[in-house]
Amino acid sequence: MTDPAATHVFDVDSTNFESDVLQASQTTPVLVDFWATWGGPCKTLGPMLEKLAAEYNGAFRLAKVDVDKNQELAGMFGIRSIPTVMLVKNGEIADGFAGALPEGQLREFLSRHLQPLDDADSDDDSAAAAPAETPEQAINRLQQAIATEPDRAELKLDLALALMQVGQSDAAETELNALPANLATDARAVRLRSKLDLARTLKDAPTLAELQQRIQAHPEDWEAHDLLGVRLLLGADPAAGLDRFLHVLEKARDWNGGGAKKRLLAAFNTLDDAELVGRYRRRMASLLF
Repeated sequence: MTDPAATHVFDVDSTNFESDVLQASQTTPVLVDFWATWGGPCKTLGPMLEKLAAEYNGAFRLAKVDVDKNQELAGMFGIRSIPTVMLVKNGEIADGFAGALPEGQLREFLSRHLQPLDDADSDDDSAAAAPAETPEQAINRLQQAIATEPDRAELKLDLALALMQVGQSDAAETELNALPANLATDARAVRLRSKLDLARTLKDAPTLAELQQRIQAHPEDWEAHDLLGVRLLLGADPAAGLDRFLHVLEKARDWNGGGAKKRLLAAFNTLDDAELVGRYRRRMASLLF
C-alpha cells in the first residue's frame, strides 16, 4: 500500500528549490524542513511532519532539505540550528520555527495558516483531523516514552517544554538542567530558559485578577502592568503581554531603570512566532527612535 504521506513529501536541493518550493508555493503552501541525519530532534519532528502532511491531504507539501548536502541553501536562509521549519506561501516565508515542537504545538502552528483538505475518495469518518494533544497528554506520553527509551535526551527536552506549558516551572527546570550540552543550546532550550527566568518574577506575585484590579484603581501602577504582562506572556495571550510592556515603555520609559525595554527583549527570546516578534520589535523601535 502506498504511504499516504509520500505524495505530499519530497526532497529538495538548490536545483529544484526555486521551482518546487518558491514557484509551487504560489498555488500550494510548502513547509520546508531543514534537517540532518545526526540531529536527534530531527528524528522526532520529521515523522510528525510527514504524518501531518498526510493528514492535511494536500493543503500543504513538505519539502525536506538535508543541510549537510545543501550547505549553501541552508546558509542562504540563515539556518543556525536544526531542525528549522519555514512555511512558504506565495513565494515568500510566511512563518517558521526552530526545534522539534510537540505535536499539539505543531497543529496549532499549522492551524494559523492552513486547513486540511477533505479526501473526496474516503468514506471513513476517521479521516477527519484528530484532536490536538493537550499538554497533560503530552506529559504522560513523553514520560512513558522516556521510561522506554531513557537515552533519548530530546524526549526530555520535549517533556520540559510540556511541563512549562502547564505551569510546572520547577519540574521543567529540573529536566532542562539535566540535558546534555548539545541540547542545552538547542533553540527550544534557550527559549525555555528565558521563560523560566521570566517565571521567577511571578514568585509570590498577585493573581491575574488582582493585577487587573490594581491597574483599574491606579492606572500608573507600572509594576502591576509589568507583572500582568509577564502573566499574559507566559499564559494564553503573549501578544497582550507584549502590549503591556509597550504601554509601560510609552508612558514610563525610565521606570525601573528602563524595565519595559528589558522585558520586551527578554520576551522576544521566549517566542517562536517570528511574525509576532517582528511586528512588536518594529513597534518597540518606533517608540524608542
